[in-house]
Amino acid sequence: MSAALDPARLDDAEAVEAADPGGMLRQVAASAAQVREAQRAAAEAGVAALAEDGRPRAVVVAGAGASGLAGDVLAAVCGAGCPVPVFTVRGPRLPGWVGAADLVIAVSCSGGTAETLEAAAEAARRGCRLMSVGAPESPLADLSERSRGVFVPVRAAGPPRSALWALTIPLVIAARALRLVDVPDAVLESTAALLEDVAHRCRPSSEPFVNPAKRIALDIAGDVPVVWGTSAVAAAAAYRTACQLNENAKYPAVYGEMPEAGHSQAAVFDGLFARGGSPADPDDFFRDRAEDPEHGLHLLVLRDVDEHPRVRARAEAAADLARDRGVAVTELRAEGEHPLERIASLIASADYVTVYLAIALGVDPTPVPAIDELEARIT
Repeated sequence: MSAALDPARLDDAEAVEAADPGGMLRQVAASAAQVREAQRAAAEAGVAALAEDGRPRAVVVAGAGASGLAGDVLAAVCGAGCPVPVFTVRGPRLPGWVGAADLVIAVSCSGGTAETLEAAAEAARRGCRLMSVGAPESPLADLSERSRGVFVPVRAAGPPRSALWALTIPLVIAARALRLVDVPDAVLESTAALLEDVAHRCRPSSEPFVNPAKRIALDIAGDVPVVWGTSAVAAAAAYRTACQLNENAKYPAVYGEMPEAGHSQAAVFDGLFARGGSPADPDDFFRDRAEDPEHGLHLLVLRDVDEHPRVRARAEAAADLARDRGVAVTELRAEGEHPLERIASLIASADYVTVYLAIALGVDPTPVPAIDELEARIT
């Protein structure tokens, strides 16, 4: 167990609030509001007008960090049956094949990320159809206006990673307008309602033994999480989880997508960081954690209701294999029927886990000093 870990920090709402001066938990709890506000913003911006020029050859989302993840969520929600490919470009260069027949969606919460601005400017030079999502009165907004693109304003109250749904929902609305995915207003509202339900279950005032996010946070503390997703929806959520563990909790994590992860990453169960011996009972919340086996890996599997039978079998076999080697296993299951509901439920639950882990470790979830210093060194 980490020397900095103090489960008492999660015992009551006042202690949690004191350990979260940047209000990251409030930002996570605002996810439902983001869905509804982004739906209105997209309508007011005229996103539906994208359909007037017909269906594009491809949709290319340009964005880095949480902005790039919005493209991953869009691709997962559109699914393998999408009639056109959906790509995410996280750097400043667009693929050579991108041209006037394609829709480029530039996403930047700040509205001024250098890589995204360069990709958007290149899209405009190539004559691509352009849509942008970002801060109002920003360089990206100005570029979009000059290029006669559709611009959806986003006003983020926190860091970009806390505004995922504000960035993502306009993309989903655009895909709906282009008939790439079926996401009626009722699904948008049910997704917001599901996010509210997750927020209620994971609220700061609920005690750790009944709060699923607090419980998982304490279970993985001290271990190195290996986060796997068992479908396109779950894989995008797993990648988001690993990123949130990095940024919120300043904590290492390994990400993998089934079935490939079962072909490669399962090898680490026999490695240096596997516990060995028999793991503690994960259902015994009141166990004496000082008696737990030596900490090592912790397999966190994000499960979906729509899994290929072979992937499901491999995921279950890999979990059994991990347990046999003393590696703790936790499953987080998607809720809802529509892909947007399912991915939202996984991301929201995992977001709470990462913030509670940060708080339990005595880490402020909001600032990321290492990233700030890195950016300062390259500007």
